[in-house]
Amino acid sequence: MPASAATRLTDHYRAYARLLPWRAPPGAERADPYRVWLSEVMLQQTTVATVIPRFLRFVERWPSIAALAAAPDDEVLGEWAGLGYYARARNLIACARQVAALGAFPDTEAGLRALPGIGDYTAAAIAAIAFGRDTVPIDTNVDRVVARLHATSNKAAIRAAAAAMVPAGQAGDFAQAMMDLGATICRPRGPDCAACPLSEDCRALALGCPGTFPVKLPRKVRPVRFGVAHWIERESAVWLVRRPTKGLLGGMAALPGSEWGDTPVNAPALAEVRHGFTHFELRLSVVARAAPEGEGWWQSIDRLDESGLPTLYRRAIDAVLDRRNQLAA
Repeated sequence: MPASAATRLTDHYRAYARLLPWRAPPGAERADPYRVWLSEVMLQQTTVATVIPRFLRFVERWPSIAALAAAPDDEVLGEWAGLGYYARARNLIACARQVAALGAFPDTEAGLRALPGIGDYTAAAIAAIAFGRDTVPIDTNVDRVVARLHATSNKAAIRAAAAAMVPAGQAGDFAQAMMDLGATICRPRGPDCAACPLSEDCRALALGCPGTFPVKLPRKVRPVRFGVAHWIERESAVWLVRRPTKGLLGGMAALPGSEWGDTPVNAPALAEVRHGFTHFELRLSVVARAAPEGEGWWQSIDRLDESGLPTLYRRAIDAVLDRRNQLAA
């Protein structure tokens, strides 16, 4: 990218930067590494609109890495409920405790990558935004911007081109400028090329086909798995258990039930829900049971929000209650 293009991009960012609670304003002192790290973990496969209120609630409850490190696991997992990908929450806890033991976040990509749950992208984001290291984190938005600028879908070429674009000493603002550009202008569909500060340098636009880059591979069909959740109710409370620490939804509150498998459930169900995980789709049948099972607790139905249920089980409970209301109407 020519120096003039990098200047246009950073000027555009200073004028139109999204105001996000984990950011420092353009040109200001660098953002708090704790807030950068937390936001990047929350934003993995979750939208900015969803993350903002959850982030604010999280940092109000645990305003520092030390406060988070000292928090009980159950409280952190409960606060994470609804954000999905619960392995991230377990890594969040482990990472917070390791950083607290170190006394601070490492300020290099290599040091950051050594922490639990921090991969190449997150390490680059923290290094650039919080510590000013001359690197560029390549998320989906940055990947798309660079792919269109150079009219390529080759990942190695995109990484090399992105690295060459970073203006020395401005890595943080540049990275966030690229993220904003991809999120608001260089969108997956209907890119607003007329508003783009890099339009005169864009090879895909010159070819007349910016929307075709990067080329998307066909999605793989996800296999289907089946499971049973048991509805056990007494005096307007439902019996909940805690899932095993390891595995999907590890350590989270849940309805008791069977392991998930490949055989369809053949039992009268109070409700059925479908839920997409990364590698498969789950079809969960909620079946009535009389007696409590396993180690658990009675959770008042009108205080379910306090239980830290993940989305799957909250949807299952809501489906039962909705059906009950329909039958009573």
